Amino acid sequence: MGTILSFFCIILVASVLQTSTGFGFSIMATPFLLMLFLPKEAIQINIILSLIISLSLIWKIRKDIDFLLIKRFIIGSIVGVPFGLLIFNSMNITAFKMGVSILLLILTLLLILNFRVKPTRIRDFIVGGTSGLLTTSIGMPGPPLLLYFTGTDTEKGKIRATTLAFYLFIYLISLITQIIFSGTNKFIWESSLYAIPVVFLGLLIGQIIFKWLNQRIFKILTYFLLSFTGIFLLIVSLNS
Repeated sequence: MGTILSFFCIILVASVLQTSTGFGFSIMATPFLLMLFLPKEAIQINIILSLIISLSLIWKIRKDIDFLLIKRFIIGSIVGVPFGLLIFNSMNITAFKMGVSILLLILTLLLILNFRVKPTRIRDFIVGGTSGLLTTSIGMPGPPLLLYFTGTDTEKGKIRATTLAFYLFIYLISLITQIIFSGTNKFIWESSLYAIPVVFLGLLIGQIIFKWLNQRIFKILTYFLLSFTGIFLLIVSLNS
Protein backbone atom coordinates (compact mmCIF):
# COMPACT_ATOMS: atom_id res chain seq x y z
CA MET A 1 0.00 0.00 0.00
CA GLY A 2 2.86 2.35 0.85
CA THR A 3 4.52 1.69 -2.50
CA ILE A 4 1.28 2.43 -4.39
CA LEU A 5 0.73 5.68 -2.50
CA SER A 6 4.34 6.74 -3.06
CA PHE A 7 4.01 5.90 -6.76
CA PHE A 8 0.88 8.06 -7.16
CA CYS A 9 2.44 10.98 -5.23
CA ILE A 10 5.56 10.87 -7.42
CA ILE A 11 3.46 10.83 -10.60
CA LEU A 12 1.26 13.72 -9.41
CA VAL A 13 4.15 16.03 -8.50
CA ALA A 14 6.08 15.12 -11.66
CA SER A 15 3.00 15.70 -13.86
CA VAL A 16 2.45 19.15 -12.35
CA LEU A 17 6.07 20.07 -13.04
CA GLN A 18 5.95 18.66 -16.58
CA THR A 19 2.86 20.69 -17.44
CA SER A 20 4.03 23.93 -15.85
CA THR A 21 7.64 23.81 -17.07
CA GLY A 22 7.79 21.31 -19.96
CA PHE A 23 10.61 19.23 -18.48
CA GLY A 24 9.82 18.22 -14.91
CA PHE A 25 8.39 14.73 -15.29
CA SER A 26 11.47 12.70 -16.13
CA ILE A 27 13.74 14.83 -13.95
CA MET A 28 11.53 14.42 -10.89
CA ALA A 29 9.94 11.01 -11.46
CA THR A 30 12.85 8.87 -12.66
CA PRO A 31 15.10 9.06 -9.55
CA PHE A 32 12.18 8.20 -7.25
CA LEU A 33 10.74 5.50 -9.51
CA LEU A 34 14.17 3.85 -9.51
CA MET A 35 13.77 3.51 -5.73
CA LEU A 36 10.43 1.70 -6.12
CA PHE A 37 10.93 -0.43 -9.23
CA LEU A 38 13.57 -2.20 -11.29
CA PRO A 39 15.43 0.07 -13.77
CA LYS A 40 13.61 -1.28 -16.83
CA GLU A 41 10.22 -0.87 -15.14
CA ALA A 42 10.95 2.64 -13.83
CA ILE A 43 12.28 3.88 -17.18
CA GLN A 44 9.47 2.41 -19.30
CA ILE A 45 6.72 3.68 -16.95
CA ASN A 46 8.33 7.11 -17.12
CA ILE A 47 8.46 7.00 -20.93
CA ILE A 48 4.83 5.85 -21.32
CA LEU A 49 3.42 8.50 -18.98
CA SER A 50 5.60 11.24 -20.49
CA LEU A 51 4.24 10.35 -23.92
CA ILE A 52 0.67 10.66 -22.62
CA ILE A 53 1.42 14.10 -21.15
CA SER A 54 3.07 15.36 -24.35
CA LEU A 55 0.18 14.11 -26.49
CA SER A 56 -2.34 15.77 -24.17
CA LEU A 57 -0.67 19.20 -24.28
CA ILE A 58 0.95 19.52 -27.69
CA TRP A 59 -2.04 20.80 -29.68
CA LYS A 60 -2.72 23.63 -27.24
CA ILE A 61 0.87 24.92 -27.19
CA ARG A 62 1.85 24.17 -30.82
CA LYS A 63 2.19 27.89 -31.74
CA ASP A 64 5.21 28.26 -29.41
CA ILE A 65 7.20 25.36 -30.93
CA ASP A 66 10.54 26.14 -32.58
CA PHE A 67 10.32 23.65 -35.48
CA LEU A 68 13.84 24.25 -36.80
CA LEU A 69 15.27 23.47 -33.37
CA ILE A 70 13.08 20.37 -33.07
CA LYS A 71 14.42 19.12 -36.41
CA ARG A 72 18.01 19.48 -35.23
CA PHE A 73 17.28 17.84 -31.87
CA ILE A 74 15.65 14.88 -33.60
CA ILE A 75 18.58 14.37 -36.00
CA GLY A 76 21.01 14.47 -33.09
CA SER A 77 18.90 12.13 -30.95
CA ILE A 78 18.83 9.46 -33.65
CA VAL A 79 22.58 9.15 -33.15
CA GLY A 80 22.33 9.22 -29.34
CA VAL A 81 19.56 6.63 -28.84
CA PRO A 82 21.56 3.48 -29.74
CA PHE A 83 24.47 4.56 -27.55
CA GLY A 84 22.07 5.03 -24.63
CA LEU A 85 20.68 1.55 -25.17
CA LEU A 86 24.22 0.15 -25.23
CA ILE A 87 24.89 1.83 -21.87
CA PHE A 88 21.62 0.48 -20.42
CA ASN A 89 22.30 -3.10 -21.53
CA SER A 90 26.03 -3.46 -20.97
CA MET A 91 27.61 -0.71 -18.89
CA ASN A 92 27.58 -0.06 -15.15
CA ILE A 93 24.45 2.06 -14.73
CA THR A 94 25.44 3.09 -11.20
CA ALA A 95 28.74 4.57 -12.39
CA PHE A 96 26.96 6.23 -15.31
CA LYS A 97 24.39 7.82 -12.99
CA MET A 98 27.20 9.11 -10.79
CA GLY A 99 28.89 10.71 -13.79
CA VAL A 100 25.62 12.31 -14.93
CA SER A 101 24.92 13.65 -11.42
CA ILE A 102 28.36 15.28 -11.11
CA LEU A 103 28.04 16.80 -14.59
CA LEU A 104 24.58 18.16 -13.72
CA LEU A 105 25.84 19.80 -10.54
CA ILE A 106 28.81 21.41 -12.31
CA LEU A 107 26.67 22.76 -15.15
CA THR A 108 23.99 24.01 -12.74
CA LEU A 109 26.64 25.91 -10.80
CA LEU A 110 27.85 27.48 -14.05
CA LEU A 111 24.30 28.60 -14.86
CA ILE A 112 23.82 30.10 -11.39
CA LEU A 113 27.09 31.99 -11.93
CA ASN A 114 25.50 33.43 -15.10
CA PHE A 115 27.30 31.19 -17.60
CA ARG A 116 25.75 31.67 -21.03
CA VAL A 117 25.78 29.55 -24.19
CA LYS A 118 25.42 30.93 -27.70
CA PRO A 119 23.03 28.68 -29.66
CA THR A 120 24.56 27.21 -32.81
CA ARG A 121 23.58 24.54 -35.30
CA ILE A 122 26.26 22.11 -34.05
CA ARG A 123 25.30 22.64 -30.41
CA ASP A 124 21.65 21.95 -31.27
CA PHE A 125 22.69 18.57 -32.71
CA ILE A 126 24.89 17.77 -29.68
CA VAL A 127 22.09 18.59 -27.22
CA GLY A 128 19.67 16.38 -29.17
CA GLY A 129 22.19 13.53 -29.25
CA THR A 130 22.89 13.77 -25.51
CA SER A 131 19.18 13.86 -24.77
CA GLY A 132 18.60 10.74 -26.89
CA LEU A 133 21.43 8.94 -25.11
CA LEU A 134 20.05 9.79 -21.66
CA THR A 135 16.51 8.76 -22.64
CA THR A 136 17.34 5.17 -23.51
CA SER A 137 19.96 4.78 -20.75
CA ILE A 138 18.25 6.29 -17.69
CA GLY A 139 14.94 7.68 -19.01
CA MET A 140 15.88 11.35 -18.50
CA PRO A 141 16.04 13.42 -21.72
CA GLY A 142 15.31 16.70 -19.92
CA PRO A 143 18.63 17.86 -18.36
CA PRO A 144 20.52 18.60 -21.62
CA LEU A 145 17.56 20.54 -23.02
CA LEU A 146 17.01 22.40 -19.78
CA LEU A 147 20.66 23.36 -19.39
CA TYR A 148 20.87 24.52 -23.01
CA PHE A 149 17.66 26.53 -22.93
CA THR A 150 18.54 28.16 -19.62
CA GLY A 151 22.05 29.00 -20.82
CA THR A 152 20.63 30.68 -23.92
CA ASP A 153 17.93 32.64 -22.03
CA THR A 154 15.07 31.06 -23.98
CA GLU A 155 11.56 32.29 -23.14
CA LYS A 156 9.58 29.92 -20.87
CA GLY A 157 6.68 29.35 -23.30
CA LYS A 158 9.08 28.36 -26.08
CA ILE A 159 10.97 26.06 -23.69
CA ARG A 160 7.81 24.23 -22.67
CA ALA A 161 6.38 23.84 -26.18
CA THR A 162 9.64 22.85 -27.91
CA THR A 163 10.60 20.40 -25.16
CA LEU A 164 7.20 18.68 -25.17
CA ALA A 165 7.24 18.42 -28.99
CA PHE A 166 10.69 16.85 -28.91
CA TYR A 167 9.55 14.43 -26.19
CA LEU A 168 6.84 13.10 -28.50
CA PHE A 169 9.54 11.86 -30.85
CA ILE A 170 12.29 10.82 -28.46
CA TYR A 171 10.05 8.99 -25.99
CA LEU A 172 8.24 7.08 -28.75
CA ILE A 173 11.51 6.00 -30.38
CA SER A 174 13.03 5.14 -27.00
CA LEU A 175 10.01 3.07 -25.94
CA ILE A 176 10.03 1.09 -29.19
CA THR A 177 13.79 0.56 -28.90
CA GLN A 178 13.53 -0.51 -25.25
CA ILE A 179 10.75 -3.01 -26.02
CA ILE A 180 12.62 -4.53 -28.98
CA PHE A 181 16.01 -4.88 -27.33
CA SER A 182 15.21 -5.09 -23.59
CA GLY A 183 11.62 -6.39 -23.53
CA THR A 184 8.66 -5.23 -21.44
CA ASN A 185 6.12 -6.81 -19.07
CA LYS A 186 2.50 -6.65 -17.91
CA PHE A 187 3.38 -4.83 -14.67
CA ILE A 188 4.79 -1.83 -16.57
CA TRP A 189 1.64 -1.33 -18.64
CA GLU A 190 -0.77 -1.94 -15.75
CA SER A 191 1.09 0.54 -13.53
CA SER A 192 1.03 3.13 -16.32
CA LEU A 193 -2.71 2.59 -16.85
CA TYR A 194 -3.49 3.04 -13.14
CA ALA A 195 -1.45 6.26 -13.07
CA ILE A 196 -3.27 7.97 -15.95
CA PRO A 197 -6.00 9.61 -13.77
CA VAL A 198 -3.24 11.00 -11.51
CA VAL A 199 -1.41 12.32 -14.57
CA PHE A 200 -4.49 14.22 -15.78
CA LEU A 201 -5.01 15.71 -12.33
CA GLY A 202 -1.41 16.92 -12.49
CA LEU A 203 -2.05 18.40 -15.95
CA LEU A 204 -4.89 20.54 -14.60
CA ILE A 205 -2.87 21.82 -11.65
CA GLY A 206 0.21 22.41 -13.82
CA GLN A 207 -1.70 24.54 -16.35
CA ILE A 208 -2.84 26.84 -13.55
CA ILE A 209 0.69 27.15 -12.13
CA PHE A 210 2.18 27.93 -15.57
CA LYS A 211 0.07 31.10 -15.80
CA TRP A 212 1.55 32.33 -12.50
CA LEU A 213 5.19 31.69 -13.39
CA ASN A 214 7.22 34.67 -14.53
CA GLN A 215 10.61 34.23 -16.20
CA ARG A 216 12.56 34.83 -12.96
CA ILE A 217 10.62 32.25 -10.92
CA PHE A 218 10.89 29.86 -13.87
CA LYS A 219 14.70 30.15 -13.74
CA ILE A 220 14.80 29.61 -9.98
CA LEU A 221 12.64 26.50 -10.35
CA THR A 222 14.96 25.31 -13.11
CA TYR A 223 18.05 25.65 -10.91
CA PHE A 224 16.29 23.85 -8.08
CA LEU A 225 15.23 20.91 -10.27
CA LEU A 226 18.69 20.51 -11.78
CA SER A 227 20.43 20.70 -8.40
CA PHE A 228 17.94 18.33 -6.81
CA THR A 229 18.32 15.78 -9.60
CA GLY A 230 22.12 15.95 -9.49
CA ILE A 231 22.30 15.55 -5.70
CA PHE A 232 19.69 12.79 -5.62
CA LEU A 233 21.34 10.79 -8.40
CA LEU A 234 24.69 11.15 -6.65
CA ILE A 235 23.28 9.91 -3.32
CA VAL A 236 21.54 6.96 -4.99
CA SER A 237 24.73 6.07 -6.88
CA LEU A 238 26.89 6.20 -3.74
CA ASN A 239 24.43 3.98 -1.84
CA SER A 240 24.10 1.39 -4.64
